[in-house]
Amino acid sequence: MIEVHLYGRLRRVAVEHSASAESVVSVEHREGDTVGSIATRIRLALDELGSNVFVNGRYATVGTPVRDGDRLGLFPVDMQLLYKWYFDPNAGKVPEK
Repeated sequence: MIEVHLYGRLRRVAVEHSASAESVVSVEHREGDTVGSIATRIRLALDELGSNVFVNGRYATVGTPVRDGDRLGLFPVDMQLLYKWYFDPNAGKVPEK
């Protein structure tokens, strides 16, 4: 199972979408899952996601692989971190062969 924590306007897809509560969606893991496939599965358009996407607390991209038991943190495009340059822009990318 993958635990998806949603922030800002992305909360709308969770059962609990109040800003004063945690908005979490549990998604079954499928072979080959990525952050993007999980987002799409819970009815989020990829262009809604900001560049602040996290897997297990680490900066990621929509192409980052996701494993069973992982925790995702998804922020919308209108909640960009002002200090995103502190994160490695290559984090979460699958190395080219």
